Amino acid sequence: MKRDWIVYVTLLFVAFVWGASFIVVQAAVQTLPPLAFNAVRFIGSALLFLVVLLFSRVKLKDRLSPKLALHGMILGVCLFAAYALQTVGLLHTTTTNTGFITGISVVLVPFFSVILTQQKLALPTWIAAVLALVGLYLLTFNGQAFQWNYGDMLVLLCAVCFALHIAFTGIYASLHDTIALVTIQLTTVGVLSMISSLLLEPLQSPAELMEAILDPQVLFALVVSIGLSTAFAFWAQTWCQKHISAARVALIFATEPVFAAITGIVFAGEKLGTLAVWGCIFIFFSMIVAEWKWNRHRDTIEKEASM
Repeated sequence: MKRDWIVYVTLLFVAFVWGASFIVVQAAVQTLPPLAFNAVRFIGSALLFLVVLLFSRVKLKDRLSPKLALHGMILGVCLFAAYALQTVGLLHTTTTNTGFITGISVVLVPFFSVILTQQKLALPTWIAAVLALVGLYLLTFNGQAFQWNYGDMLVLLCAVCFALHIAFTGIYASLHDTIALVTIQLTTVGVLSMISSLLLEPLQSPAELMEAILDPQVLFALVVSIGLSTAFAFWAQTWCQKHISAARVALIFATEPVFAAITGIVFAGEKLGTLAVWGCIFIFFSMIVAEWKWNRHRDTIEKEASM
């Protein structure tokens, strides 16, 4: 039980880091293009883990295997596609729509988990997912109407990729060494982001690129992103998914926009309407519903096993 709470607090902290760093990253990509930013961010994080692997007591060859490489690249492709689709989608839709549609992954994760693992999920899990989705809608739109457009289709695909990433992590995390799996995953994202940046974004000279990276705002965002919101966050997610279901991870990650909203209020002077407040309440209540039901179900199973 103690480990369960460590897992929950860790994942909540990851959601907080992602939500709180949104403003910092959003400002940085005004100077350094998004794909280039992600390339530096993910390659930098991968190098941190590579150093850990090289200096660890376990030999590198003992950690690596063809299956590990394949699984790490699958996670990396899903994660890269999610970030890339979200970035391109933002060019054609609003940040409000993007925030809500990305949150649809909270419902998609249980669905993909059922398909990929052939395991049935309890009804409370689905109820909690729907409650979280309702909360995301209230928080994001605050009573305004939802307007569908082309960019929203791209962001919906982004939500699918994020959901697949969480679902696949739930399968692969227990099969491999956490640091090795995360290293390959982040390297894949970084390399694909670099290639995409060279192909799709305005070409910058090495001097211009270095000048953009050394911009104080960008440099601060990269330091936070490389160390905290990427290296630590994805290591924590992978480790935690050895001990918790993908569906419950998605529910906890649904709090990310809540933390983003709180950060906006504190640092950007934004205001939160009444419906948005109710949205935050719905999201947190969804986690309580899922956990309370799960604990009671687990206690029943343990009681029956002891008889």
